[in-house]
Amino acid sequence: MSKYVAVSAKIGKGCTLGYNVVILDGVQIGDNVYIGHNVVIHEGTKIGDRAFIDDGSILGRAPRLGLLSVTKASKGLPPLEIGSDCVISANVVLYAGTVLGKGVFVGDLAFIRERTILGNTITIGAQVGIQPKCRIGNGVRVQTGSRITAGSVLEDNVFIGAEVSTNNDNKMGAVTASEHKGPYIKRGARVGSNSTLLAGVVIGEQAVVAAGSLVSRDVPDRKVVMGVPARVVQEVSDDEFPPIGADA
Repeated sequence: MSKYVAVSAKIGKGCTLGYNVVILDGVQIGDNVYIGHNVVIHEGTKIGDRAFIDDGSILGRAPRLGLLSVTKASKGLPPLEIGSDCVISANVVLYAGTVLGKGVFVGDLAFIRERTILGNTITIGAQVGIQPKCRIGNGVRVQTGSRITAGSVLEDNVFIGAEVSTNNDNKMGAVTASEHKGPYIKRGARVGSNSTLLAGVVIGEQAVVAAGSLVSRDVPDRKVVMGVPARVVQEVSDDEFPPIGADA
């Protein structure tokens, strides 16, 4: 039940370290941070004040690629950065080159890959997988078991229901990495549980994708789509959202 803390690591005031914690070279931890049992924090990782890191999480690991991967290995990634007041739940894996803003919650068994940037006050549910090079805005909620494919963009206040699948390759492996393009989900859009978004689709501002839909084409602003394939069925009512550009 020992700990390993590298000499070059910097740990702030009032921090708690559990059993079997490993903190490697150059790690910077702010004040009043809780680190649970069996946590590994890789080189150079930065953790803000009052963060909570639960048991078994791995922070700042370098990516490893399979022999069939079309993604090129990322060399020289900057360290992982975790903002103040974040909660990283049990058995989460966060990769190097990723940035979490303030007040981000990451649920159990989730992972967030390299070169992904998250804003502030975000909820990432349990068992969510976020692939490389995603951009996720402020106030976003991604529910349990959803997959956010590489290169996706989620603007502010997007809602992603449970078990949503996003894709960046409509040719099922018969493309190069440069041809991959994830969905672009605009401000305030909502995607219902068990929906599938195909590569490169744009979900408009404050649009709604009904649960179980297959989205194969762009969705206009403030429209509700549903079905397989998804089609426009109605407008989003002003009871749910004010018109785009109107004062809230």
